[in-house]
Parts: sequence; C-alpha cells; structure tokens
Amino acid sequence: MGQPNKLVVVWTNGDREVAIRMAFMYTLNSKLKEWWDEVTLIVWGPSAKLLTEDKMLQEYIERIKDAGVELLACKACAESYGVSEVLANMGINVIYTGQVLTDFLKDENTRVITV
Repeated sequence: MGQPNKLVVVWTNGDREVAIRMAFMYTLNSKLKEWWDEVTLIVWGPSAKLLTEDKMLQEYIERIKDAGVELLACKACAESYGVSEVLANMGINVIYTGQVLTDFLKDENTRVITV
C-alpha cells in the first residue's frame, strides 16, 4: 500500500480566524503546492452559516474552488441554517455527508483533519 494521497479537511468551526488561518490556508496550499494528490473541504455545522454571511470568506472559497479543491457541505446542517441554496450557488456540492465522511475515515489512503 502506498502513502495516503488524499486530504479531507472538515471545517466545523464558526470562528472566522480559524477559517482564514487554518482551514482555508492549509486546504488551498495543500492543493497549490501538491502536498496531496486530492484535497476536499467539507463545510459542516456553524461554518456553513458563517460562510454565507462573510464576503471575504466567500471570495477565499472561490480561490479554493478555482485551485481544484473539491467542496462539499453537510446538507442537514445547511438546511438547519436555511443556507443550502446559497452554498450551492457558490459551487459547493450540498449533500448528506455522514456516510461520505465515514467512507473517508475508513479509507487508508485518506487523511481527515477537523477544524
């Protein structure tokens, strides 16, 4: 078996500084600098609401998307905040992510970090 080649960042935190200084920075650089073959960012929980309210974070997400990072959002969370459509309009795939995350966690070629 080879080294893990996929990174999944689960962004759950509603703190703007955590988004900018960790979740987004590491996710974007991981893709641009090819530290990982595949990079996914999952927007989950309070981060979904924060993203829809912050223009700077939306612009950063656009850069992340343009770099080729896969963007997912937890549908149950997005619906609970009433932001599913807004996230989808940003180009984020809004889906039920429980099984998706479980599959990532069970995949030996994937590393998952949560912030």
